[in-house]
Amino acid sequence: MTNSYHPLRSLEQGNWLKLICGASFQHLPSVRNLTLAYALSGVDCIDVSADGAVIAAAQAALQIAASIQSTAQNWGYELKHLPWLMVSLNVSEDPHFRKAAFDPVACPPECPRPCEQVCPAQAIVFGRWEDNFSGVLEPNCYGCGRCLPICPSQLIKTNSYVVQKEVLAPLVLSQGVDAVEIHTQVGQYSEFAHLWMSVKPWVSKLKLVAISCPDGENLIDYLWSLYELISPLNSALIWQTDGRPMSGDIGDGTTIAAVKLAQKVLAANLPGYVQLAGGTNSYTVPKLQKLGMLGSNLGGSRISGVAYGSYARVLLSPVLEQLEQLQINQTDEVSIVGLEQEPQLLWEAVNLARSLVSQLKPTPSIC
Repeated sequence: MTNSYHPLRSLEQGNWLKLICGASFQHLPSVRNLTLAYALSGVDCIDVSADGAVIAAAQAALQIAASIQSTAQNWGYELKHLPWLMVSLNVSEDPHFRKAAFDPVACPPECPRPCEQVCPAQAIVFGRWEDNFSGVLEPNCYGCGRCLPICPSQLIKTNSYVVQKEVLAPLVLSQGVDAVEIHTQVGQYSEFAHLWMSVKPWVSKLKLVAISCPDGENLIDYLWSLYELISPLNSALIWQTDGRPMSGDIGDGTTIAAVKLAQKVLAANLPGYVQLAGGTNSYTVPKLQKLGMLGSNLGGSRISGVAYGSYARVLLSPVLEQLEQLQINQTDEVSIVGLEQEPQLLWEAVNLARSLVSQLKPTPSIC
């Protein structure tokens, strides 16, 4: 592993890439296997829920990635650095920090159940398994909200939560997290300041602080006020432009909002790096290339990287579903089995992940 391929170097070169597992996504087998596949494919950062079990699952995958480096070379990959591990926090209610909920008993028998069909995380089920479970599988739900407007009876609600400041010290100190991302929105300055007071004592132990914010009236003034609050900052700083949250798997057009918001923030010349999120997919990098927004940020008109969430997860879903089915067939029960235990599926997943990563990063050569 060399410094030239360090995550910070990626930010400087403008080819930083982050996997967003999901601030509310707590399905441990998926987090573990997504982390492993994307770590081996060359991402710079893995963003996970501020949940101890989720963090442990991601860290276990990173350790496995490091341990099979020689095997990676045999399959045509060179693991040049391990990605940083990031946890997401929120200052107030935020769509990334919520779970869908409904009473399945109240669901009319004649309902065609469009919620089940539209859920990208397969978190809504009816009559599943031996216990005939119906409802929302909470660990799988990451709060995209697509089920809310589509329910014919409007029975689905959401339960929001705020990550409590008491969890910050154990997350940052005892579990070895490299970075934090704070989700906020215009008008939440006092809430942000309150959370920052809890984060500030541990900032010196972090490699990176990211601030994620969607567009809004007086956005730039709000971001400048946050910068004045948190500076001076010894760690790297990313402004994550959350264009159209959790929508990258819907279609190519969703990336346009992320690109436009990035252009707006770049024009403000805020200190730090600008990274796209929210609606990113296979169309994002070609769009950025067409606009001349990729590469080292000379003149302040180029972004430093891209984060992929729902699109990155859906891209690997065929392999992960094969793995789950294989486990069921072999054991007659669903258990947490690592992707590394099925090498053919592992490298199929890495190849799929690499098809996305290689848009920003060249295919690694084996020395």
